[in-house]
Order: sequence, then structure tokens, then C-alpha cells
Amino acid sequence: MKKTPTLLDKEELIIWLLEGDVSIQYQVYRDLLGIEKPELQERIASEGWGEKFLSFRKAEGHWGQGFYQPKWISSHYSLLDLKYLNISQDIPEIQESIIQISQNHKSDDGGINPHRDYRGNPDSDLCINGMFLNYACYFRINEDELSSVVDCIIQHQMLDGGFNCRSNQGGAVHSSLHTTISILEGLWEYKKNGYTYRATELEKIAAEAREFILMHRLYKSDHTGEIINKKFLMLSYPSRWFYNILRALVYFQDAGVAYDPRMQDALDILMKKRRKDGTWPVQAKHAGKVHFDMEQTGQPSRWNTLRALRVVKHFEK
Repeated sequence: MKKTPTLLDKEELIIWLLEGDVSIQYQVYRDLLGIEKPELQERIASEGWGEKFLSFRKAEGHWGQGFYQPKWISSHYSLLDLKYLNISQDIPEIQESIIQISQNHKSDDGGINPHRDYRGNPDSDLCINGMFLNYACYFRINEDELSSVVDCIIQHQMLDGGFNCRSNQGGAVHSSLHTTISILEGLWEYKKNGYTYRATELEKIAAEAREFILMHRLYKSDHTGEIINKKFLMLSYPSRWFYNILRALVYFQDAGVAYDPRMQDALDILMKKRRKDGTWPVQAKHAGKVHFDMEQTGQPSRWNTLRALRVVKHFEK
């Protein structure tokens, strides 16, 4: 019987991670061991989870029924999943699908609109704009396709520094952690991939949006100190559009943000969720149709263990 990895046996834990999908293997070598293995990244498209996701792409160039339906097998969420696999950035079929979205699903405000094709809703969705920017920048879409999305994001930042997907649809008076983290992830991918349009403004906006999250200690009311939503503490993956503390901590780690004492409560909770065998579980999944399950709820999760170890490595420096 295979020995279960323990907290004191990091080598065994790495071995366990490296027994996972090739996308996990690639990121473990790169992020935890500091070893670049481009040959592993090249394999993601032709085996395991990457091959499976690509196999569901239809001849028309979309997944599911189109851009946003049904969850979670639409083009939008399939492309987001492929991005997080760290599949090659230069796959023509993926780039073609993103260009289709850019050219066919924009509102008058320049933002991406998930409802344009089947509801006639004139408003773009800021949360989806952030996620779109995230995968579109990763897959190196031409900056001309992104400029109106950037304009839309800048236009709809709220006074508290964050974002809310309802702000351009009436009624929002306070930013949302869900929308703000999606925008931040998109802005980081925009910067990381060398886009320059309105980059200085976006740097300032990103700093203000980070402050909004830190002001809430990642999951608490800035007025009462109480937990805003207990679901924010659940380690779900894939996260979809939903906020949780690990997703926020991974963003801070990925963007190279230095430790701030206001992160500590969330870091403490993350460490308490580590099991005796050294792993972190998938604690919850978001209801909806999926192409396939990468991992099972309640079981040790290579995704969450990899992501948590990235965070620990960054903030232990």
C-alpha cells in the first residue's frame, strides 16, 4: 500500500503531486521546485485534462451552447479552465474562439456581455470582463481586441476602489469581492503579458482594488469584523466566478504582493484546513453542468494543495 504523504515528509508530498495530471506536474516543477520543464507544458494539450477540455470544442469554434451557456461547459468557463491548466499560450484554435467572443459579444460600453446573444440585455458584466481579460491576455490576443474591455473596466470602478457587476446595471453602492477578484486577476494577466494600453491607470486601479480586499481582511466586514459569507472560507476549485480566501491569496502570491498583516487571519484559516497527511481538500463545488470532474469533493486535492503551497512558499519568504 502506498505511503500517505505527511506534514514532515515534503518529498513524499511532492511525489504525490507529481503523480497527478501533466498540468499539475508542470506547475509543481515550475512553482515549487523552480525547474522549468517546457516539454511538460507542451504535453498538456495532447493528454489528460487538457486533451479532454479541447475535445469538447465544437467545429463551430465554441464549447457548450456558445459563449456563456450552460454553466460550466460554455466557451467562457472552458477557456478559463484551460488557462488555469497552463496549457500552451499559442494554440490557434483557442485564440480563434476568444476572438469570436471579442467580436460577437460586446455591448455599447465596450465590455463583454454574456446575454447579448439570447436575452437582448444591453449591459456588459464586469465580473465576466475580468475573467475574459484573464484568459484573453494569457492566450495573447491582440491588444486591439482588449482596449474597449479595458475602457469599460476603468469606467466602472467604484468609489471604494473595488468593482461590482451590478454597478452598471443599477443599485450597487458597495463593491463585491467576487467581482473585484475577477478584475484583479484579469489586470494582472494583462500586465504580465506586456499589454500597454492605459497601463498606468490600471496599475493605480489594481492597487486600490487590492486595498479594498485587504480592508476586509479578505473575508470580513470592514464595519463589524464579522465573516461576510462563510462560503468565502470554503476551498472550492474550480472557483468559477465565486470568491474565496484561497483564490485571493493565490492572486496576491501570483502578483508578487508583499505580506500585509491584514492577510494573517485568512492565512491562519488556510493552514487550519491542511490535513494531517499534508494535503488540502476540495471542500465544495459550484452547482452546474461540467465536462468532467477533475477532482472529488471532500478528497485530497492536488489543485488546492499546489495552490496553497504556492501561497505558503511566497509568504514564508
